[in-house]
Amino acid sequence: MTHRSTRRTVILATGASALLVGCSEYSDSNSSSDSSPKASSGEELAATSAIPVGGGKIFKDQKVVVTQPAKGDFKAFSAICTHQGCTVNKVADGTIDCPCHGSKFSVEDGAVKAGPAPRPLPAEKITVEGNSIRLA
Repeated sequence: MTHRSTRRTVILATGASALLVGCSEYSDSNSSSDSSPKASSGEELAATSAIPVGGGKIFKDQKVVVTQPAKGDFKAFSAICTHQGCTVNKVADGTIDCPCHGSKFSVEDGAVKAGPAPRPLPAEKITVEGNSIRLA
């Protein structure tokens, strides 16, 4: 009987009580890097006019949602739901909505408005220069 080598990775999140355990087959070709695109610092996301007052816009490739809760007040949050990692798909009626299990988050501060999400959407840093919204 042959045994394949395996590697076990344990990650303890600081400040959280969650312990994540993952297993993967051990080999040099097995990369765990995330190949999905992420916006780089300073990248322009949109013109300010593209973000509706009281609503927002999702930038799926950058995994960011930008909202404008009040005229001229722009906020940005992760577009990844804190429940099970789905990407949010809609901003409407003052909430950022996840299609997977119905979680809803506030456009003002990312707070959970409807579960099952256990935590708010993490804030992302943006800058507004003139009519341009950029990742900070």
